[in-house]
Amino acid sequence: MPNQAIRTPNAPEPKGPYNQAIVAGNTIYVAGQGPIDPQTGAVIIGTIEEQATLTFENIRAILHAAGFEMSDVVKVTAYLTDLADFGKYNEVYKKFFAEPYPARATVGCQLLMHTFIEVECIAVRANAPSTLV
Repeated sequence: MPNQAIRTPNAPEPKGPYNQAIVAGNTIYVAGQGPIDPQTGAVIIGTIEEQATLTFENIRAILHAAGFEMSDVVKVTAYLTDLADFGKYNEVYKKFFAEPYPARATVGCQLLMHTFIEVECIAVRANAPSTLV
């Protein structure tokens, strides 16, 4: 089965040669998303909490466009411009994910467009057969 590109108007339009996500089999790989208003394409300048909330709403829209849920997410990688914001980011994160929480990494870095956060994730359809022995 070929990879399927995911594009939805409910999440920011990519600004380069990539897709919002790619579905390969029962897995979706969501490209890095940030606090961009999908309707206007403008970066939302606000608090880390506001930026994190919009970032996760954009991820949820992409997942839903492909038939996935936030509960299908198995891995999250977050990039923060200031690791001192980790606690505030973590409070927003807990509003979008529940036990069992996805595996996660958080990296401090410099981001484009004066944003405080970018998040990418991997999700696997919950009804996929397990290969665990």
